[in-house]
This record gives sequence, C-alpha cells and structure tokens, in this order.
Amino acid sequence: MLSVRWALISMEESMKQWSTTDDTPKVRQRNIRSTGERKASTTLLKDKNCQTTGLVSKDDPRSSNGTCGRSAAGGRVGGDPAGVLLLMLVMGMSFSTRFYKISEPPHVCWDETHFGKMGSYYINRTFFFDVHPPLGKMLIGLAGYSTGYDGTFPFSKPGDKYEHHNYWGMRGFCAMMGSFLPVFCYLIVMELSLSHTAAFITATLLIFDTGCITISQYILLDPILMFFITAAVLSMVKFNQQMYRPFTAPWWLWLVLTGVNLAGALGVKFVGLFVILLVGLNTVWDLWRLFGDLSLSLGEITKHFLARVFGLILLPFLLYITIFAVHFVVLNKSGPGDGFFSSAFQSRLIGNNLHNASMPEYLAYGSTITVKNLRIAGGYLHSHWHLYPEGVGEKQQQVTAYLHKDYNNLWLVHNQDDTKSQSGTPNLVRHGDIIRLEHKETRRNLHSHLHEAPLTKKHFQVTGYGINGTGDANDLWQVEVCGGRKGDPVKVLRSKVRFRHRATGCMLFSSGKTLPKWGWEQVEVTCSPYLKETPSSQWNIEDHINPKLPNISLSVLKPHFLEILLESHIVMIRGNSGLKPKDNEINSKPWHWPINYQGLRFSGVNDTDYRIYLLGNPVVWWMNLACLGLYLVMVAVASIALQRGFLMGHKRREHCRVLRKDGGLLLLGWLLHYAPFYAMGRVLYYHHYFPAMLFNSMLTGITLDILLKSSDLLLHPPYCDWLQKVGQMVLLFIILYSFYLFHPLSYGMTGPLAHEPGNAMTGLKWMDTWEF
Repeated sequence: MLSVRWALISMEESMKQWSTTDDTPKVRQRNIRSTGERKASTTLLKDKNCQTTGLVSKDDPRSSNGTCGRSAAGGRVGGDPAGVLLLMLVMGMSFSTRFYKISEPPHVCWDETHFGKMGSYYINRTFFFDVHPPLGKMLIGLAGYSTGYDGTFPFSKPGDKYEHHNYWGMRGFCAMMGSFLPVFCYLIVMELSLSHTAAFITATLLIFDTGCITISQYILLDPILMFFITAAVLSMVKFNQQMYRPFTAPWWLWLVLTGVNLAGALGVKFVGLFVILLVGLNTVWDLWRLFGDLSLSLGEITKHFLARVFGLILLPFLLYITIFAVHFVVLNKSGPGDGFFSSAFQSRLIGNNLHNASMPEYLAYGSTITVKNLRIAGGYLHSHWHLYPEGVGEKQQQVTAYLHKDYNNLWLVHNQDDTKSQSGTPNLVRHGDIIRLEHKETRRNLHSHLHEAPLTKKHFQVTGYGINGTGDANDLWQVEVCGGRKGDPVKVLRSKVRFRHRATGCMLFSSGKTLPKWGWEQVEVTCSPYLKETPSSQWNIEDHINPKLPNISLSVLKPHFLEILLESHIVMIRGNSGLKPKDNEINSKPWHWPINYQGLRFSGVNDTDYRIYLLGNPVVWWMNLACLGLYLVMVAVASIALQRGFLMGHKRREHCRVLRKDGGLLLLGWLLHYAPFYAMGRVLYYHHYFPAMLFNSMLTGITLDILLKSSDLLLHPPYCDWLQKVGQMVLLFIILYSFYLFHPLSYGMTGPLAHEPGNAMTGLKWMDTWEF
C-alpha cells in the first residue's frame, strides 16, 4: 500500500510536466527495469489516460489487473456527506414521482390485462403460455399474493373496474422497481465520471421523464426488466472498480451480483441478452488486458478467467434454469396454455385429460385417435358436416385445425386395403405405411387434390370425402416418423409424424391462418407441396383408443425436466417470431422511438374517460437525441486535440478519459439495446425503446457535465465558474418546467381533449402523431 500511495503522489506531480503522450511500449519498459522497480514504473505508466479507446481504457487504473488503482474511497458516494445527501434526494424524488396516484385509475390499463392475469395464474397455479421467460410474472404474482390479492380478478380487458380487488400491491411492486432506475443510473454515472453533477443531471432526466413514470406505475414487465438491466450494469462498473484488489470479498460480491442480475434480466425478457452481450464485451476486453500484463503469471490469468466463467456464465445459467424449475413446479394445473405445448408436456398437468391417463403405447390399425399439430396454436386435426362454400376449391366437407378438445377431433385409422378393423391383435402402424384416416363423426376420409387451398394459395385443398368410409385414391396418406427408419412404430405422444399424400406428394400442413366466418374461424389445414420439415407439417398422436391393445400409464411417457425446458424455449421463440402486426394495427418502427414520434394510449379515448398516455417528456427525449450527436462531436474534437498534444494537465486528460472510455461504454449500451430492433421481424412497440433510453440519459448526463466544465476554454475564472452554475440551473429549470407542462400524461387527464379548448394540454400537442 505504501508503494501504491507513493506511486499515486508521484503520478500527480509527473503529470504536470507531461505535455504529450509517451508512446514507449510498456513491455520494453518492464524489460529494462529491475524487478524491484517494476510495480512503481507500471503504476506511473498506467495513469497516462486516453491513449486507447474501447470499453475499458488500456491506461485506466480503475480496470487494472491488481497492480495499481486509485484510492478505495475515490469517487464513492459513501465517502462524501454531500454525495449521500444528494443520493437521498434522488431516491426521495424518484419514489415520490412513481408512487404518486399509484392507485389511479382504478381499472385495467393496457397490458395489465395480460401480466395481471398471469400473476393471477401463478397464485392459482394454473398453467399458461407467454412469449417471455417467467421471472417477471412470477414476481408480480408473488407481490399480489403477499399483499392480499387472491387471484380471482379476471383481467378480461382494459377498462374493467378492479372494484374490491386488491391490485395496488402488484402496481406498487412495479413502481418500486421503476423507482430504483434513476438511483441506479445515478450511481453508475457517479462511478464512471466521479462527478456529482453528471450523476444528478442523469437522475433528473429520468425522474422527471413522463414516459419512465408511466411505464413504472402499472402491472408491466418493463420496470422489472430495466431494474435488472441497470443493476447488472451497476454491478459490472462496481466490479471494475475492485480490479486493483482481485479475489477479495468486495471483488467477489460485485462479480456474483453481476451474474445474478444478468440472470434476472434474461429471466424477465429475452432482450436481457443485450445487457449480457454488453457485460460480455467488457469482460473480454478486460481479460485481454490481463493477458497482456507480464507481471501476471499464466496461473493467475487462468484464475481470473475461471472466476469470470463461474460468476458470469455458470452462475447466471444455473439461476436461469432454477427460475424455470420453480415455474414448472408452481404451474402444475391444466390451463389455457396447454394447447401450445406437446401432448407429452400436457400429460404432466393436473386436470388435463392426459394426466395420469392410460392408453396403448404404439399406434395400430383400427384405433381411434386425435392428431395434434406441433406448431404453436396449430390445433387438432378436425372436421365437421359443413362444406367449403362455392368458389373455394371443391364444395366438399371442411377439414380444419381446432384449438380445443372436441368430439369432432376423432379419427379412425385404417389400412389402405380394408375398411373395417382387423380381428385379433391389430397390426401396428409403422414408418412408411400407407393409411386412410376416416373422420369418426361424419364417416368421410381425409382427402386432398390439386385444387387451391382457401387461404394459402400455393398449397392444395384438404377436405373430407367419401361415404361411410368409401372414397378414392386421393384418400391415401403415407406415414413418416421424423428421424425414423422404415418399420419403426409410431409412439403415442412422443413420435413426430408427417403425412405425405400419395397422389400428389404434398404434406398435411397447418398454416396457422384463421379461416373466415364460413370456416367458423378455425385454423386452415392444407397440403403443402414444400417438403421441408417444419412444425406446421409435423403431428403427433395424442388420444389413442384401441380396446384390443394393452394400455400403459402415460406417466412413463412424461418428459423429464430438460425436455420440457427445451420445449418451452422452442415454443417461446416461435411465439415471439410469430408476433406479426395484425390487420389495421399500427406498427411502431425503431426510427420513431428516439424522436418521440408516437406514444401509446394506456387508458381512455374520450372526454369522459380517465386518460393516460405513454409518451416521454419531449424536452428530455429530444435533449437525449441532441446529446448523441454532441457526444460524437466532442469525442472527435477531444481525440484530435489529444493526438496533437493540445490537452495539458490532469483535468483535461480526465475529461478525455471519461468521454472516450466511460461515454463509449454507455454509447455501446445504447446501441446494443436499440439497433437489434431494426433486424426484428416481429411487431414492435414504443415501450421497447426504454432500456436504450436509460443508457442515452446516462450519456447525456456525462456529455452535458463535461460541456459545462469546458467553459474555462472560453472564459477565465471566476466567469467560467459562473457560466457553469448558470448552465446547470437553466438545465434544471428546463427539465422541471417541461415536467410541469406534460405531467398530466402520466398522472391522468379528464375533460376536453388536447385539441379542444379548456384542456390543460392545449397547445402542447407539438406533433400531429401524438394522440392525447
């Protein structure tokens, strides 16, 4: 410690004499010094800031490998009474703005109809399906249960009154998570920049942003997701600060907390992968620096590597798996999510007709079966007495896919040559067999021909044809067990089966498209000429009745944990990719978001409703957008000045370091949480931008702080100090006044609409696309 302290004092004295950067390679300098001088010289060299760019500056002592570092108290909020008071002020303002009018409006708002309902499902232990991982909904359900909510409110649609039901606990939990966002961002900027001003600007932008307030006050996943994202970034930054004393208790604490929060972010939504990528890039860069430090042995570098593998890979993975284990244990009753999963998956759910059921294990001729498509919401193969209407292929009996259990889902399995069940023990249906499927209720065969399908025009029509099981050659289908060989039997629940039409060679297919009223809005079934294996062309046998075969308990066919974990992820990923814009639905585009082009209506549409509109504070969002460009200009100017040797003194170099390294980290965080949405084909919404907005606001705090501190380039003291203080006060006033103008968006509007006289928002509809 004495040598480190001496080195720091010497560093400050030496920097006064440096006017240009020293380009002498560190490796050479280590080689020409004695072992006793190596640590001191390395400490001196490592504090020459701004020689490299990237996530972690090569010359930044705060991310060193353990050979040097700044004082432990440097930049810590806890070591400064004024900093503690400022942090308490930030916490007070954040919690008060989020909890104000938390119970208003007393009815379901926007996506509360989904996530509130899912919280109820956890309380009732009823299985459901969602495209997101379960942690956020589990926490919402736990918050409701612990505050007295009994899980009986239906959450049917937006606008439904809560009445006597206790909903404030779930809203309050989300508000609490959202209240920590300005606090965490304050701490992140404080650790990065060592500037109370930059941290306070960041916190002020977020505290008084109407969008952040609104999205934190309702039963939604977004505040929970952003809590874990910011907590992960804060833990990562804190971990970087501990690098000068590796493998100590604080070092391990922040490493483990980073991993825990990464698991939490991914456990709420898959976009948590973006913060995992951010932490991963930071870790790779830091390990690369460690590898280049010749004062560390390969054994020590290996210890660093393995510690990060444990804390940032294995631990998050185990926690993520644990989240799903709890999810499957809690949701053990049959519910609305059954139909999205395989028959084998459903057999583990209490109340499902497959739970503790028994049936023959292998498919045989003469059996009565139901056939389920393996795509999400693919449905059961179904038919009924209704015919296709005139002009829709041949006017024959409709064949559809139906999402619910029904008697019209039953089919009889026949050999191609007979029409009656065999006597004695029936033969098993095997891979490559040619069969005929007869609809049990109508006695018509599953049939296809070269007529066009109703909706999928490049596919062929599938119908029910024949009388009492008698039809023609177009009723024959070849059974193909996916991954099987000729002669392999078809296993109930477990085998994935395809049905190839013998006459045309097409595959029985569930398109997922909803038929019009004449088709009872059931799912279209076609025969696809495209032979690629997809879930839409794969089926499995679910119900199986054959009194001539011995039954086995389906409990022996229940999938194990890893199987249902894999299946749930496949279903979630397919569900996400299947979220396409509906007809006449406005699809928000990523370029809309930074400019605050259009918000979201949370509640109310007319002058008699209590109206809530999700829209970011325009002044805050446009300031963030402007600061993105300003930041790039400032970095370019600082880099040129540094290269030409114009930056003299520790203060200038510190500003350069913060801009290039710490600002670069935040810019990368913004890009990782924003740019991927341009490549997504799913439906997008305005609220998807809010995680990126957090990084943008932190970058704005650092950019404006350094801009104001650079006033001494134009003016001499004390005038530069006055200009800096005036700039800070003007900035604070602008943010507060804009919040005063737009706060009704978050806290509710009643009476005349914005374009009508007498409304508090009259004149504030600055863009025609705003719908308040």
